Amino acid sequence: MKVAVIIVAAGRGHRAGAGQPKQYLPLCGKSILQHTIESFLNAPYVNLIQTVIHEDDRALYDQATAELSLEIFPEISLADPVTGGATRQQSVMNGLMALADQEPDLVLIHDAARPFVTPGHIEEIIVKAAGHGAVIPTLPLVDTVKQVRDGRIAKTVDRSMLARAQTPQAFRYKLIYMAHRKMTGKPADRDLTDDCAIAEACGITVLSIPGEEGNFKITTPEDLKKAEQMIKQNLTDIRTGLGYDVHAFEPGNQVILGGVAIDHDRKLKGHSDADVALHALTDALLGAISEGDIGLHFPPTDPQWKGAGSGIFLKHAARLIADRGGLISHIDLTIICEAPKITPHRARIRDNIADMLDLDPSRVSVKATTTEKLGFTGRAEGIAAQAVATVRLPEADR
Repeated sequence: MKVAVIIVAAGRGHRAGAGQPKQYLPLCGKSILQHTIESFLNAPYVNLIQTVIHEDDRALYDQATAELSLEIFPEISLADPVTGGATRQQSVMNGLMALADQEPDLVLIHDAARPFVTPGHIEEIIVKAAGHGAVIPTLPLVDTVKQVRDGRIAKTVDRSMLARAQTPQAFRYKLIYMAHRKMTGKPADRDLTDDCAIAEACGITVLSIPGEEGNFKITTPEDLKKAEQMIKQNLTDIRTGLGYDVHAFEPGNQVILGGVAIDHDRKLKGHSDADVALHALTDALLGAISEGDIGLHFPPTDPQWKGAGSGIFLKHAARLIADRGGLISHIDLTIICEAPKITPHRARIRDNIADMLDLDPSRVSVKATTTEKLGFTGRAEGIAAQAVATVRLPEADR
């Protein structure tokens, strides 16, 4: 059985804030879309994922999916995204057409802004769809439902026959493809807000199975805060890492600290750009997840790292944390030197590190000190840096 997934990410919803479509907003170190795709990468039976995006969003899509660890899932293909249409129905149709050559047996259609669907629930939906042909997860209504007209209650509606629809909705591929083709261009298009409605309009019987309360759709800023809290409440394994690094001076005219170029009468000696601050911070992050040190991942004997920007090393360490489902809670960096003066550049260094790690600047501390003319730093022979990183991981990571 071949199972494909269509993730509908062509919407322009901006109600969640930040001036960009909600599916690309950051959520605890990853985009919402990346969280959603990873849910299906971790689910059994899935063979192919097809994302449908807005024609203006290719750069956002590429950025959102750049750090997916696809090599871990060789049995699953992430197809190049296709462009959506003016309506959700048209977008799904474009996704279905893109899958035609793949000839899947089943297709799951899912909202990009529902990042919390669990692999176990996906498996259940696939198994049920294989037997019944069309499945939708639903949740009961728990509040009393009223019909309102002109601001007044018209009547109380019987909620026993009502349910809240969720995604992914699963169908035999040929069944839903022909249903979408049949309904394309009909005046009722705008009233068909999900794929179950398309199936209903074509006389297809759809099985309802229990949904998941956590599988909600992120729409508003309040939803985004709720999503962040859901992730963080599961990150109860708190780790701390310590990093320390030293680089000597050599002839030059600037030093690189925290990714910021600072004019100086010498530069730091090293195989890469010798950014002692980012090296210490990288080691702190690696230490927090027991992944050795920077030299283990980026050997100074490897010529490909000669002159490399140390932001590469820092982002690699951050990605290892994200791949474990964790996040960086806070970092504290201390730069130790007699010169250059760090205070005039402290804010730029902090903001640059925060940007590289996708952290709020309030979670990045940058300090500077001297050794009162003592030792090699006191003699202005080089610069040292030490860093402490606090990381939160799921308990299952033990």
